[in-house]
Amino acid sequence: MCRLFAMTSETPVSPMIALEAMDVMREGHDGSGVGLFLRDLGGPFEEIKDAPILSGIFSEEGLRRLDAFMMDIGFMTKYKITIKVPKNPPPGVPKRDVYLIRAYEYPEEWDDEPTEVLYDRLLKIRLQLRAMGEEKGDMIVFSFWPDVIMLKEIGDPLQVAQYLKLDRKELHARVIMAQGRQNTNYAINLYACHPFFIQGYASMTNGECTAFTPIREFLLSRNFPGYSGYQSDSEVFTHILHFTQTRLGLDVCGYKHVITPLQDSDIAVHPNAELLKQLKHSCRRLTIDGPNCVIGCLPDHSLFMVQDRKKLRPGVVGGRPGRYAFSSEICGLDYAVPDRDKSQDFQPMHLDTVIVGPQRQEVSVCSQTQPLALLH
Repeated sequence: MCRLFAMTSETPVSPMIALEAMDVMREGHDGSGVGLFLRDLGGPFEEIKDAPILSGIFSEEGLRRLDAFMMDIGFMTKYKITIKVPKNPPPGVPKRDVYLIRAYEYPEEWDDEPTEVLYDRLLKIRLQLRAMGEEKGDMIVFSFWPDVIMLKEIGDPLQVAQYLKLDRKELHARVIMAQGRQNTNYAINLYACHPFFIQGYASMTNGECTAFTPIREFLLSRNFPGYSGYQSDSEVFTHILHFTQTRLGLDVCGYKHVITPLQDSDIAVHPNAELLKQLKHSCRRLTIDGPNCVIGCLPDHSLFMVQDRKKLRPGVVGGRPGRYAFSSEICGLDYAVPDRDKSQDFQPMHLDTVIVGPQRQEVSVCSQTQPLALLH
């Protein structure tokens, strides 16, 4: 199994808190890799929230190709963090040239474009850069999005964090998601490392998606460029989240109805029975078959956790006003938020969606038995 940890905080905190919490849970992951997602950034990124940030790993040649490509389409560097590492990496960590985090100014001719157009263009640029990197093996691009940083690497999570000096203040953030990856299904590939991200939506999963093939085929049939890649079966959870909210207009509680629909007898007595019948029929190929515990982040910075019907992967949510954490194990929660009221810790069951909103003041729970809200 993998281990998951996420935190949302009123004030920016170091990602080392998440990596150290992962280390407390190290018996639950094999140390084969780590993925880190940072959002609602502090430090130098605080004043440039709208600037798209490119995160990735580059060879020297890949960096030259990146610079030429971005200049050609009119993007100019606004701020950057270039992580150059010692010549000798820790055992199991590949030797890299440059870990790059770079914020850009949009091309001037994009100034009057609607946000939706900008976001579609950012997605296409990320996919172009990924394809360029896969062609020559000289760049790995994790994200290209405002107010988001992603880092992934092979090796022990805490050793990687110390090697990359992730305790630097420039990387403090209010939302942090981290996963210690156990490589059980595929060859090691950083694009298969959680968390996954698409146009403001992120998720990571502990478990396996045995219904991966029909889900992937359904998503590919939507003809949306971002529904691609799929080096990991768990990437579909992020794409279903994006599809549920942007295409179906459902909130995160509706996401739960898509991936784990109610039994027909329960739908019959639900306040939204007709909608749920139609949803279950039309989205039947998006039904997951676990076990899975999913932690996700929405564009408004809300964090959530859901389980599938099998409820065989651990997950707990707890904290105090101003700081909450989502963790695979209570020991990770104890490390990150020791001063909480432990009697308020909540472990979701198969009908629950647990949410901490952007105000970070409380934990809320919605059940699939409750009326369903629509975003639009």
